[in-house]
Amino acid sequence: MLGKTTEYAIRALVYIFIQNQEGKRPGFKEISKKIDSPEQFTAKVLQNLARAELISSIKGRGGGFFFDQPATPLTIYDVIRVMEGEKFFSKCGFGLKRCDGESPCPLHDDYAVVRGGFFRLVKKETIQSLANKINEQKAVMTRL
Repeated sequence: MLGKTTEYAIRALVYIFIQNQEGKRPGFKEISKKIDSPEQFTAKVLQNLARAELISSIKGRGGGFFFDQPATPLTIYDVIRVMEGEKFFSKCGFGLKRCDGESPCPLHDDYAVVRGGFFRLVKKETIQSLANKINEQKAVMTRL
């Protein structure tokens, strides 16, 4: 469902949050290595996240990426909205440009249920909750 860019963005944010909890500000090379993403692609993703003010960065020695307000929950919904756009949550599961109750695609009714469940999930889960699952060893970030 999610594009690679968004997947990398979510993984990068979780990694940054975990590192920030340890008092560290990782750079894009470290982040790309830890989330298994190409360096230059990761740099662009992080740039977009910083432009959208989901994270901040400091250049130079001792710099890196960090959350300005780590206590403020950042939902997965917010990340997807920035990376994919608001229309992501209403697009057709069959890929049609126009799909609604009056002109439904073959998947319309069943996909509405899936889309609704996904929407509730991403509104509930946060970068912080995902990081907590990793910290509590209830989940893993990568299988490197």
